[in-house]
Amino acid sequence: MHSALLQRVRAPGLPTARPCSRRVRCRAADRPEEGLRCPPRPLYIPNRIDDPNYVRIFDTTLRDGEQSPGCTLTSKEKLSIAKQLYKLGVDVIEAGFPVASPDDFEGVRSIAQEVGNTVRDDGYVPAICAFARPCDSDIQRAWDAVKFARFPRVNFFIATSEIHMKHKLRMTGDQVTETVVGAIRNLRAMGCTDIEFTPEDAGRSDPLFLYEVLGEAIRAGATTLNITDTVGWCLPHEFLSLMAGIKRNVEGVDDVVLSSHCHNDLGQAASNTLMAAVGGARQLEVTINGIGERAGNASAEEVIMAIALRGERLMGGLRTGIQPVHLSATSKMVAEYSGMMVQPHKAVVGANAFAHESGIHQDGMLKARETYEIIRPESIGLVRDCDAGLVLGKHSGRKALGTKLKQMGFELPAEQLNEVFKRFKGLADKKKSISDEDVLALVNEEVHAPPTIITLVDLQVMCGSVGTPTATVSLRGPDGVVRRAAGMGNGPVDAAYKAIESLSPVKCKLLDYSVSSITEGIDALVCTRVTVKPAEEELEGGGMATVNQGRLAERRFHGSGADEDIIMSSARAYISALNKAIAYLAAKKQISTLRKAAGPAADETVPAVSPGTTHGAATAPSPPPVPPPAPAPAPAADSSAGSGKPAHGRQPSGGRAVGGRTRRGRRQLVARAATAEEA
Repeated sequence: MHSALLQRVRAPGLPTARPCSRRVRCRAADRPEEGLRCPPRPLYIPNRIDDPNYVRIFDTTLRDGEQSPGCTLTSKEKLSIAKQLYKLGVDVIEAGFPVASPDDFEGVRSIAQEVGNTVRDDGYVPAICAFARPCDSDIQRAWDAVKFARFPRVNFFIATSEIHMKHKLRMTGDQVTETVVGAIRNLRAMGCTDIEFTPEDAGRSDPLFLYEVLGEAIRAGATTLNITDTVGWCLPHEFLSLMAGIKRNVEGVDDVVLSSHCHNDLGQAASNTLMAAVGGARQLEVTINGIGERAGNASAEEVIMAIALRGERLMGGLRTGIQPVHLSATSKMVAEYSGMMVQPHKAVVGANAFAHESGIHQDGMLKARETYEIIRPESIGLVRDCDAGLVLGKHSGRKALGTKLKQMGFELPAEQLNEVFKRFKGLADKKKSISDEDVLALVNEEVHAPPTIITLVDLQVMCGSVGTPTATVSLRGPDGVVRRAAGMGNGPVDAAYKAIESLSPVKCKLLDYSVSSITEGIDALVCTRVTVKPAEEELEGGGMATVNQGRLAERRFHGSGADEDIIMSSARAYISALNKAIAYLAAKKQISTLRKAAGPAADETVPAVSPGTTHGAATAPSPPPVPPPAPAPAPAADSSAGSGKPAHGRQPSGGRAVGGRTRRGRRQLVARAATAEEA
């Protein structure tokens, strides 16, 4: 809300918070990870706060939060959450509604005895509050549950709106006022000196009657007046006006602490709570994760961080005593115990609160975190793997993917990165979230991919309980021509493999086939691994190869493929293995041809190695040094070349001509081909 509007609404007599001095000024907006360096919290006095800038945080997670449908906490769970709230540094813990059940009574009493008496080195100890109706039995039960705390409090409520008094209470205004005064007197008679009065549905109450009943409560001895927007009816400027009217018209209001309690039925709970603080409230009632009746309460983490980041400059220097580094852990504990999971887009503590998928946002985050993050995740105790909070998805750009790959240890050249990015975008269009394992699978397939000889263009499969599975495949060969074929098999993978095999220039036998899921879920990426060996007729001299120390083994080729579809993953793996086999056999054929053309002399220089041997192949020795070429180069050979006679009746310099080339040149070609294939 603009400051001009605040000035118009602010009423005479409304206290203006003094800004922090420069010596102790908070710099949360500049260095939120440093923990909001503020002056120490003032001593706890029930009816006043000596520092006009200080705002008490009243946490009602264990009472109003537990009233969420489906949320039930045991006394042991309540105690664990109370201990976490103690770490967080809330000023008041509303531990429950003791009259509701014996277990609730025991839970409140154990919190009062244990947490309510644990004093920190700086003197901090939270006040422990119990909730009650204004009848004698409720008040007595509430006081018995909290009276052993260092700072015990009882918060009682009664409705003050016309609709509640008429239809629910069936009481007149005078009867309500008399009930409020009687309850306060009874509490004081029991020894309770910290009394909070909550006029239920104050946001829809007649202002004049509300002023009257609040004044009577102050005169009777109440120390805190809790102004409620019970059904989330008010808009922020209305609630600010309500607080201003109370400050202006209620006698003795400066002698008590004004509080607010807002619900989120119209999504305005946090905004109304902040406006209450601007209007003079110095206690704000909130719940962790915003849980509560119907649409919930004002969210503690939203209110706390809003004051931490904007309180100094836009709210007159307001501050709290909260240690926000515990917010993330507290949120997770409450979600786990209550069963009320936090929506991913929840402000401050949601899973997406510090995650960035858009390519534009990711680019900004990689350059400067302040471009798209106003809160450092470290300041609320959140640790993330990626400093820039990158989440890979369909909106991510090439730069974000490259940064993620560098974090994973991959420095890919531009060409390989482009290929991985194409596969990544295709996967992201079909998969909601891309994990590191998915990226790793795509990279491994690209980095360790064999030379591309045949490429999968399209694959369609028809299968089911009726009919024979059929696959139609389109492959692009090294000549750039796309060829199509169909195949039938025992299943969709078998049919796809038979269609691919019919187009492959090399016939291979499938030896092993395995499929595994890289991640969990129905949309998980699938990784397929296959092992093939060429058919006997494809190998000259048999299908055995010398590998290590003269040991013979079958020539095998391995391939892998990753895709969100099992059939596509299987096809990619099979084509990967075929490409390796085709490359090996082509190189083997080239070397064999060169050896035959070179004659026996080539064999004296180039040993017989098994080119392209996989998994432990011997390395071909380097060829001997080649002497400088003769001054006169040999002329091109004609059809008689290779007969051992000089071409055109002339003898080329540098040695006897063989097949139009010198014998030394043949040796070089054979050795280079063997070395290249080995690599």
